[in-house]
Amino acid sequence: MAEETKTLEDLKDLVDPALAEAAAETAATTTPRVQELDAQGRAYATGRRKDAVARVWIKPGRGVITVNGREFERYFARPVLRMVIQQPFEVAAREGQYDVVCTVKGGGLSGQAGAVRHGISRALTLYEPELRGPLKKEGFLTRDSRTVERKKYGRAKARRSFQFSKR
Repeated sequence: MAEETKTLEDLKDLVDPALAEAAAETAATTTPRVQELDAQGRAYATGRRKDAVARVWIKPGRGVITVNGREFERYFARPVLRMVIQQPFEVAAREGQYDVVCTVKGGGLSGQAGAVRHGISRALTLYEPELRGPLKKEGFLTRDSRTVERKKYGRAKARRSFQFSKR
């Protein structure tokens, strides 16, 4: 069993020196992520889900979320949709610390809620770059690319054929 355990020094010998040097160079050349704010001190990001597109601005505040000029409790009446929108703040442990103003169009309410969540997550990473890790781990920064398949000609829907009639 003592043979199986190797120290870090033993493993360094196994690594190709050229690869180690290249990895060190890329680590040195990559610039750290910086905060990106507009003239009003807000972070802006675009979120997308299905056919919905959300433009999101966040700034420090009391946790007020406004969607298309209405408070988000009225716009997203279903509790599940409100929970989806709050998820990035819960993961980042920033509940009630940011005001969110967003405009969303296209798709249905579920797609719009997903688009707002995606936009909030991206805006949070622009305001606080160190939050990228936890948000990425939860999958909030990945754009969900699933959309409705288009209808094809000669078909009733995207894949469904017209009903067959023998006579």
